[in-house]
Amino acid sequence: MAIVINLDVMLAKRKMRSNELADKIGITTANLSILKTGKAKAIRFSTLEAICEVLECQPGDIMEYINEG
Repeated sequence: MAIVINLDVMLAKRKMRSNELADKIGITTANLSILKTGKAKAIRFSTLEAICEVLECQPGDIMEYINEG
């Protein structure tokens, strides 16, 4: 099972930098970087909701399931 994070794509579409998003949603740039690189083991729904609100997108716009089998 692989969940791919496409946060960079949405940031580019919205012409927003990572540090700006981190400031708006109230997390550190380091934690946002961990999320963007797919190294996060989990994400709080409140964080996901904040990201979607700021980027005006749906969770499926930034996360994608890829079947590795």
